[in-house]
Amino acid sequence: MTSNQPPVKRYRKTDKSESEEDDYVPYVPVKERKKQQLKKLGRLGQLKDEQKKTKSSSENDTNDEDEEEIWGRKNNISLLDQHTELKKLAEAKKVSAVERQLKKEEEILESVAEKKALMGVSELAKGIQYNNPIKTSWTAPGYILAMPESRHDAVRRDLRILVEGENIPAPLKSFREMKLHKGILAALENRKIRKPTPIQVQGIPTVLQGRDLIGIAFTGSGKTMVFVLPLIMFCLEQEVKMPFIRNEGPYGLIICPSRELAKQTYDIILEFCASVKKFNMPEIRTSLAIGGVPVSECVEVIQKGVHILVATPGRLMDMLEKKTVRLGVCRYLCMDEADRMIDLGFEEDVRTIFSYFNGQRQTLLFSATMPKKIQNFARSALVKPITINVGRAGAASLNVMQEVEYVKQEAKVVYLLECLQKTPPPVLIFAEKKQDVDAIHEYLLLKGVEAVAIHGGKDQEERSRSVEAFRKKQKDVLVATDVASKGLDFPDVQHVINYDMPDDVENYVHRIGRTGRSGKQGVATTFINKSNDESVLLDLKHLLIEAKQKVPQFLAELCSDNEKYLNLGDDKGCAYCGGLGHRITDCPKLEAIQNKQASNIGRRDYLANTAADY
Repeated sequence: MTSNQPPVKRYRKTDKSESEEDDYVPYVPVKERKKQQLKKLGRLGQLKDEQKKTKSSSENDTNDEDEEEIWGRKNNISLLDQHTELKKLAEAKKVSAVERQLKKEEEILESVAEKKALMGVSELAKGIQYNNPIKTSWTAPGYILAMPESRHDAVRRDLRILVEGENIPAPLKSFREMKLHKGILAALENRKIRKPTPIQVQGIPTVLQGRDLIGIAFTGSGKTMVFVLPLIMFCLEQEVKMPFIRNEGPYGLIICPSRELAKQTYDIILEFCASVKKFNMPEIRTSLAIGGVPVSECVEVIQKGVHILVATPGRLMDMLEKKTVRLGVCRYLCMDEADRMIDLGFEEDVRTIFSYFNGQRQTLLFSATMPKKIQNFARSALVKPITINVGRAGAASLNVMQEVEYVKQEAKVVYLLECLQKTPPPVLIFAEKKQDVDAIHEYLLLKGVEAVAIHGGKDQEERSRSVEAFRKKQKDVLVATDVASKGLDFPDVQHVINYDMPDDVENYVHRIGRTGRSGKQGVATTFINKSNDESVLLDLKHLLIEAKQKVPQFLAELCSDNEKYLNLGDDKGCAYCGGLGHRITDCPKLEAIQNKQASNIGRRDYLANTAADY
C-alpha cells in the first residue's frame, strides 16, 4: 500500500566547523602589517638597501627570523620619520613643478621675442653694426677718477642705484662735479634744485660721456634732467665750435608719446636755454613738433638752423616723409616713456624714424615702467648700453599713500565730491573713457567746483589752455584720460583720484605718479568694483603689498591658482608686462595682443591697399 504523503526533501548537513573555517580571516601580526604598510609607502626596498650597506657580508646570510627583526623594534619607523619622508617627496614634486613652469615661461618668452633688431631699415639691410660708443670731450674731475671703484659702489649702494654694463662712469653727487655750465647751474638754483636725485647722480655723467642708456626710475625722480642737461651742453659745444647754418639740424631729437609731455619737455629746455643765453653764450634754438599745432611754427625755427627738436611720433614721421626735417646731422636721440612707444606695435614706427639717421647716434631710453621683454628688445638699438635702475621697473613711488575703495558704479560720481575733501587743491581725476571725463567735468561744474578737462577728443588749443590753467592754479581740478598720466609734472598736486581702475597696472603706476613727486608726499584714491578684471586687481594687490600699503579685505581675499609661482628665483610676476599678480603664462596683455594679431591675419593677406601693406 503506497503512502499519499509527498516525499520529504532531504538536505545535506554541513559541518559547522567547516563553515566557520571558510569564513575565517587569519590573524596578521603587527610586524607583518607594518611591513605591508611600508611597502605601500615605497620604503621597503630603500630600507633593505640601507640595511645591506650597514651589515657585514657574514650578517647577510641571516634566516627569515632575523629579517623580520628589521621591521621590529630595531628599525621601527616612527610617524615623524614617515612625515619627514613624505614631506621630502612632496617638495621634490614641487621642485619639478617649478622647473616645468620656468621651462614653459622660457618657451613663451622665446615665441614672443622680437627677432628683428630695433634698427633702421638701411642699417639692417647693409648689416651695419656699431661696436663702440660715441666719444665726447667731457671727462669727470680728476680727483673722482683717482678714487677706487669701491667708493663708487658704496655711493650706488647708499642711493640704491642698480647698474649694468661695461666701463660704468663714476657717480657724481653734485652738479658742480658734473662740470655743467654756469647758466644751467643758475637755472637749477631758480628751480630750487640743489642736489641731484639718484637717477641724476649716475645718469648725467653716463650721458655726458656719450654712452647709450636705459634709465628706469620712479615717477617724479627727475629723469627729464638726465637727458635735457647733457643735450644743452652738447649743443653749446657744437654752436661754439661751428655755428649752425640755415636749414641745418637738429643735433638732438627727443620723442615723447603725448603732446602734453612734449610741450612740458620743450618748456623746460627753453627755460634752461634762456638762462644760458644770459651768460653771453650763443642761442640754442629749440623747436616743438606736435599734432594740433600749425607746422609753420616749427618750420620757421628749423629754417634758421635748429639744435633741439622735441616731437611726438606721428607729427615727426609726417615731417620726415615730407622732408621738412632731416636727421643727417642728428647724433642724439632720446625716447621718453620709451616702453609706450616700443610696446603695443609701435616698433615699425620707431624703425622708420631710425632709418632717417645718417651714421651712429647716442640713444637714450627712459621710463618708470619697462619690463624685461622691452629692455631686451631695446638693447638691439643701443651700443654697449648702461642700464640704470632706481627701484624695480614698474614699482609705485613710495611717497604716495595708496587708498583703494570699493565703490558701486552708480555711486562713483557722487562719492567724488567726498574724496575731494581729503586734501586741498589742486587735484587730478583720471578716467578711462572720454565720455566719463566729460560727465565728471560737467557734474563738478554744476556743483561749483573749478574744473577743467582734457582727452584725445578735444582740440590741441583747448587741451593746452586747460593744462596751463591747472598748472597756474587758476583751476582746482583737472579731469583727464591717460593722455595726462605719462610724464606730466604738476609739483603741487597732493591727490590723484582714479575714477576707475585702468585695464593695465602700468597705467595705474603712471597715474598715481602725478603726485608724491620730488620727495613730497601724496595720496592716491582708486575706485574699484565687480566690473574690474580679476587679473588687474591681483596685480594691484601685489603692488600694494610691495609698497607696504594697506590692502583692503576684498582685495586680500582674491587669489589665483598660480599664486604659488609668483616669485621664482629673481623674477617677480610677469616677464612680459611686469604685473606682480600673475606670471607670463596667465598674462592678459599678451593674450589680448595674440588675439589681435590672429584676427588681423586674414585681413592682411586678402585685403588690398591696407595700412599694413604700406
